[in-house]
Formats: sequence, structure tokens, C-alpha cells
Amino acid sequence: MKKDIHPKAVPTKIIYQGKVVMETLSTKPEIHVDVWSGVHPFWTGEERFVDTEGRVDKFNKRFGDSYRNKKK
Repeated sequence: MKKDIHPKAVPTKIIYQGKVVMETLSTKPEIHVDVWSGVHPFWTGEERFVDTEGRVDKFNKRFGDSYRNKKK
């Protein structure tokens, strides 16, 4: 590696909902996250549904049951 071209790595706290969930190295001292592996549905086995900006309602209003009842 070349000297003096890489950013300085500092101890970093990963914060989820105000709680420190992990510590690592990064260029920033704190990183705030919305989802991490401890609460992600894939890793916890829970099924959670997040409807961003009513996309599901918008889709259902536009296509309704016709999308699901299509024969292949």
C-alpha cells in the first residue's frame, strides 16, 4: 500500500435506535442505521412488511385482482 493516500480508520460505533449494536473501524466515528442484521427479517425469521409511500395500495388500485388471477 502507498503511504499517506488512505483515509484514517477510527473506531466506529454502529447505532440502531439510539443503542450501540456493534463496534468496528471506519472513517466516521458514528454510523446511524435503520436496519441491521439483529432485526432484519431474513436473519430473525420474522416476516415484516414495509409499505413505502403506499406502493402496495397504489398497485392494488391500478391492477386489483386482475394481476393475481391471470392465467399463465
